[in-house]
Amino acid sequence: MRNSRRSDVDPFIVMDVMEAARRAEAAGRHIIHMEVGQPGTGAPRGAMKALAEVLDRDPLGYTVALGVPALRQKIATLYGDWYGIDLNPDRVIVTSGSSGAFILAFNALFDSGDRVGIGAPGYPSYRQILSALGLVPVDIPTDVQNRFQPVPGDLTGLDLQGLMVASPANPTGTMLNQAAMQGLIEAAAGQGAAFISDEIYHGLEYEAKAISALELSDEVYVINSFSKYFSMTGWRVGWMVVPDAHVRVIERLAQNLFICPPHASQVAALAAMDCRDELEANLDVYRRNRQLLLTGLPEAGFANIAPPDGAFYVYADVSDLTQDSRAFAAEILDKAGVAVTPGLDFDPARGGGTMRFSYARSTADIEEGLARLGAFMAARGA
Repeated sequence: MRNSRRSDVDPFIVMDVMEAARRAEAAGRHIIHMEVGQPGTGAPRGAMKALAEVLDRDPLGYTVALGVPALRQKIATLYGDWYGIDLNPDRVIVTSGSSGAFILAFNALFDSGDRVGIGAPGYPSYRQILSALGLVPVDIPTDVQNRFQPVPGDLTGLDLQGLMVASPANPTGTMLNQAAMQGLIEAAAGQGAAFISDEIYHGLEYEAKAISALELSDEVYVINSFSKYFSMTGWRVGWMVVPDAHVRVIERLAQNLFICPPHASQVAALAAMDCRDELEANLDVYRRNRQLLLTGLPEAGFANIAPPDGAFYVYADVSDLTQDSRAFAAEILDKAGVAVTPGLDFDPARGGGTMRFSYARSTADIEEGLARLGAFMAARGA
């Protein structure tokens, strides 16, 4: 049977690493997971309790396409608490994870063949979703001098119809300050490009609060999720905030593409937003883990690392050790029992010399992972 050209997308390499780690575990090995951006904790206890109570009395059928009104209101309130923004809840759309939001946003904003700029290194699924929709992802090479974030001058001559940024970013954890975000919003508007801000790692910051694009403009799309700060990856529930004039556009698409986000996940997400003490305790674990990696990776031999402001990743330049990060990651998994992500996932042109280390798991796991990495590098003679 034939395949479409749009289906010819690259694999999400970290998922391949996860599968290799799963096979190793099935064979009886103990693997330390530093590959995937998944909290080591599950959904907050209050979220689980709330859902259990609802399951006894509600069949949990379809919700309206834009999401449960109470959850949309609660998300709007979050923007007041975190950023001092008086946000109309009508602009909030609940989605099937941030991935569902990307699909809705890209369909709402762009036509086939449109060019959308994304920073490199960056989250690989931006590129693959854009390609699958018949759009043209335009990698914008970034560098450590600009904290691995695009700058306005990078957009010159690219003929973009859209620009997507992430702050804190995956894989680097770096953030845009207010001036940098404002500059990019204005540069995109100057060439008629839609601006999308991926804010999925907001709440996971360690020294300064992340800036939301909504603090600077209403003419932007903002995407977020309950996967990271709220520790609900497998529940597949996220949200987006769009300009007033775009709500009905998104609603029509959502009705047809998804019908509605998962009802059970929305019930749990609403309750999770009141579990701040538990969520902040998770953040304290990430903070400790971050410091362990900032100290332990250089000691193990991974000395050239990006300065992570948020999220739960450290991005390392390993070009002095390899130009094939995928093979190197496979060697680390095989010999050290530690799963890490090759940089090729995030930067096809330069990622052969980089790797991402996640510190989202327990502190005990991070300590054990660093010990194994140190022993592996010592045996390798690095």
